Amino acid sequence: MINYLVLGIYLNAEFPSVPNWVWIILAILIVTFVNIRGIKVVTNVNFFLIAFQVIVIAFFLILSVKTILSGGGTGTLFSTLPFFNPEGSISLVFAGAAILCLSFLGVDAVTTLSEETVDAKKNIPKAIFLVTIIGGTLFIIVSYIGQMVYPDYMSFKDPDSAPLQIAIFIGGNMFKAMFLAGFVLGAFASATSSHASVSRLLFAMGRDTILPKKIFGYISPKFRTPVYSTVIVSLLALSSLVFSLDTVASFISFGALSAFTIVHISVITHYFFKNRRRSMKDSILYLVIPFIGIVLCVWLWTSLSRDAFILGISWFIIGALYLAYLTKMFKEKPPELSFDENVS
Repeated sequence: MINYLVLGIYLNAEFPSVPNWVWIILAILIVTFVNIRGIKVVTNVNFFLIAFQVIVIAFFLILSVKTILSGGGTGTLFSTLPFFNPEGSISLVFAGAAILCLSFLGVDAVTTLSEETVDAKKNIPKAIFLVTIIGGTLFIIVSYIGQMVYPDYMSFKDPDSAPLQIAIFIGGNMFKAMFLAGFVLGAFASATSSHASVSRLLFAMGRDTILPKKIFGYISPKFRTPVYSTVIVSLLALSSLVFSLDTVASFISFGALSAFTIVHISVITHYFFKNRRRSMKDSILYLVIPFIGIVLCVWLWTSLSRDAFILGISWFIIGALYLAYLTKMFKEKPPELSFDENVS
């Protein structure tokens, strides 16, 4: 939803005569087509899109540094201001962090592709660490340089498409066009990947009878892809036509923080209590660090909007009711979801 919304916002900012909804529907149709054709098509398309985006990021950094060294922006490459602003509000920082934590959701999405990964037990964990390290490093570097080259963030005409204003400032209309192309292609790459991961998660849930198998567990004989699940994800993505970017980000962050909190609780329960890993080192790894994670997640939770809590809690209640149905009012064990790399 966020990828499609961002695509609509940026393309509408460049082509105001074409409404957002046209770009959103067009993007959903293209991404759906690519995902139905198969994971190899997804991989090839993503490789091209991400390669171009890396080139755009490199140009952004080079032009930004050149502008700063020429006296633009802060006029210096080194400052603690992007990390700590004494005039800023810590509550606003956490409000932003609560929304932007969704940027790391790609880490867990990697695991949903284990059935289509060669030597998944070895490569999936590597991919998770690489996504976290590379993504986190890029976030910090680009955000830092962006702050240094354009410190007056209050002057943005439209905060949702602020990077376009920075692109014009550092490279004129030519780089703005390149940046827009890179941003749009990057959003396409992200949408394609997330679409693929969600549709395959739904397929796994259908195959393991957590969801209706005839629909979600169906595989196209021709393309060997979960066509029905892919189309259902596309239909759900159409909800981006009626929500704002801030609202969608808050909704997704509620789910992200819920998942992160449960992961921390699971680590404590499994290792510290169940397996009794209670040496000094284990206590730090499996009790102290996860507990700090829980506290931070709860703290970030308090910064989310009221609407995010209403939708998130409502969704939780629906899930609990469906779980009660699957387990005959919790009298039976729920079906287990498995990602078996040997299942075709």
